Amino acid sequence: MQKRELGRTGLQVSPIAIGGAAFTYVERSTGWNPKEDAGRQVVYDTLNAALDSGINYIDTAPAYGEGYSETLVGEVMRTRRNDAVLASKVWYELDYAGVLDSVGKSLERLQTDHIDILQIHGRMYTAAEVDHILTGGPLQALVELKSRGVIGHIGITTEEPWTVIPFLDHEEIEVYQIAYNFIYQAAARHFLIQAAEKNVGVVTMRTMTSGILQREASFLAPGWQSANDLYEVALKFVLSDSRISAGIVGMRWPEEVARNVALLDGWTPETDFATMPRLTFEVYKAGDDDGAR
Repeated sequence: MQKRELGRTGLQVSPIAIGGAAFTYVERSTGWNPKEDAGRQVVYDTLNAALDSGINYIDTAPAYGEGYSETLVGEVMRTRRNDAVLASKVWYELDYAGVLDSVGKSLERLQTDHIDILQIHGRMYTAAEVDHILTGGPLQALVELKSRGVIGHIGITTEEPWTVIPFLDHEEIEVYQIAYNFIYQAAARHFLIQAAEKNVGVVTMRTMTSGILQREASFLAPGWQSANDLYEVALKFVLSDSRISAGIVGMRWPEEVARNVALLDGWTPETDFATMPRLTFEVYKAGDDDGAR
């Protein structure tokens, strides 16, 4: 799998990243229970299948099952640490000491002495929360851990991309995990433009719309899924934007890994969606330009 540069970090990552949140949820209707012995083995098989197929970006967090996801990932990292770009997180409300303690526990669960990307974990940020992260201890602790070689790069996550724009002025933060997908494209109007100017690494959460597009389409246009694989549409939309280094995808079974890898086999984006018109007048202009050619 061809790798992409993760902004200015120097890291080369697979365009598909495997998300660790799915390893903590039980869904009995599909036979998914990672809390049981058989389910844990499936998680190990899935992670190994991802690494074997060239997916090298693994994203997890202490908040996923109170450390359970990190523990499962750690069992695989114990023997395959050099095959992965490993990303985890610390909760944004922690203070300096809390961040140091959280990262220390993550290292134990992940069975490693370093984490490639350590992200501040939050949903959206008020002005007061931005100030807390920058001056109340979290960023200071992460900078110290980076200087000691415990973490490689500092990142931040958000459900609302516009709320992390203030962090772009702080060079210490090099990786941004944002909500951006086929049905939630707001970041293209503001954050992604500025992120490209700063050359930060951008990865997406909710890459496959968390199934929302597919579920809503099943009611509004039942024929869509049979005519076009909406999961493929969602994945390729994100990866057609040159500003995106990787899209995080929740994969529970090895066959899901194989399916997603197959979607990208031999595929090259036909156009750069970073150039797509996002305003009405831009759409008209693009239409006229196409007609002129």
